Amino acid sequence: MSNDLTITDARRAIHTRSQLVDRDVALSEIRRANGAGALERLQRNAYVARAPFAELLPSAQHRLRVVAAAEQMRGGSAVVSHLSAAVLHGLPLYRFVEQPIQMTLAGGRRASSRPGLQRHQGRLDDDDIVEVDGIRCTSVERTVFDVARTSPFETAVACADGALRGKSVEGRIFDPDAQEEWRDLMSERTRNAPGARGVVQARRVIASADGRAESVGESVSRVQLVRLGYTVEPQAAVAGPQGTTYFADIALPTQHVFWEFDGAGKYTDPVMRGKKSADDVLLQEKRREDWIRAVTGWKVCRGGFRDIVTPEALAARLASFGVDLPR
Repeated sequence: MSNDLTITDARRAIHTRSQLVDRDVALSEIRRANGAGALERLQRNAYVARAPFAELLPSAQHRLRVVAAAEQMRGGSAVVSHLSAAVLHGLPLYRFVEQPIQMTLAGGRRASSRPGLQRHQGRLDDDDIVEVDGIRCTSVERTVFDVARTSPFETAVACADGALRGKSVEGRIFDPDAQEEWRDLMSERTRNAPGARGVVQARRVIASADGRAESVGESVSRVQLVRLGYTVEPQAAVAGPQGTTYFADIALPTQHVFWEFDGAGKYTDPVMRGKKSADDVLLQEKRREDWIRAVTGWKVCRGGFRDIVTPEALAARLASFGVDLPR
């Protein structure tokens, strides 16, 4: 396994007790699963190799657990929902940590939760339920709505941004009308759910969502900047050399400042780097920043995840570049 995996990869990685026995795995080793042994028990009668499992991203570990649980619930009324559905849909998640699998019982049936599984009761319309690689889960729109109601605001906005990006951005072309149409449709959901838990926050999330965000870091940066009182413009275009265009993550036009979120993956993830070395990417970023600064006369400020944990942390980072809070 790499540090992420698809649902198909997850199915291949999961083995039942009988499959392990067929592979000559000792019963004593199976019984030691989740102890000091080489196996991790995901669900009853569902195991994976512990060493590669430990290297996975938390969201990928959760995807494995969801797949294992879904395989045992085929034909039932339970539908994977909330953050677990967001994991299946591949929506961006901020500070995701391992947690119980979340499911909603279609038809409003009642059932108690248990360790590792949280069951929700709620009405699901037919178009709220889809299949992702054979697993029944809530649709992207319903998933965003549920996450917006029940998760921390930053997590919810990043998730909504990812869903909205798929509706409003193609390549580098942003469609503001498509964005407003999505917001209207999602707002209709909140109007049809008066009194539902967290519906007030869901309205705030929908109003704050912006499909121009290209990463979780950009989404959370925008949330914190708005909390600090800045006017923000995501993916601000700057004329580049030889007819090209550069895009700064977030512009603060009243301060003449660009905020650039630096995720470590840009330099360390081979997929994101393509055929470039980390040094090549770093040099390219420096040349791009120098050009933007020279052409616009604006400051370029950079930061990472530790700088956006709170509004105060981001204010301190901006202050280190000589940027004052808005008056």
